[in-house]
Amino acid sequence: MTSLIQILLMILNVVWWIVIVHVIMSWLINFQVLNLRQPLVGQIWDGLNRLLDPIYSRIRRLLPNMGGLDLAPLIVLLAIYALQIVLVNNFLYAR
Repeated sequence: MTSLIQILLMILNVVWWIVIVHVIMSWLINFQVLNLRQPLVGQIWDGLNRLLDPIYSRIRRLLPNMGGLDLAPLIVLLAIYALQIVLVNNFLYAR
């Protein structure tokens, strides 16, 4: 059971970093540090959007319209952190 929880924590950690990379990359694109016309940047951006848009779209439906401010990545990061806390406290330290 412990190894299964550790695998779930590792997956949550990977998703955490994917969201962080997506947020940083969106900032760099908006500040025109990165250009989407570059093939590698465009492919990475498209891949990250394909991975995260199903998660973000569900959260965006629940959130009120904030204009240009997108809080979906913040909600995802908080949810991942909360899941990690629940997994660690209830399963790893329950012995």
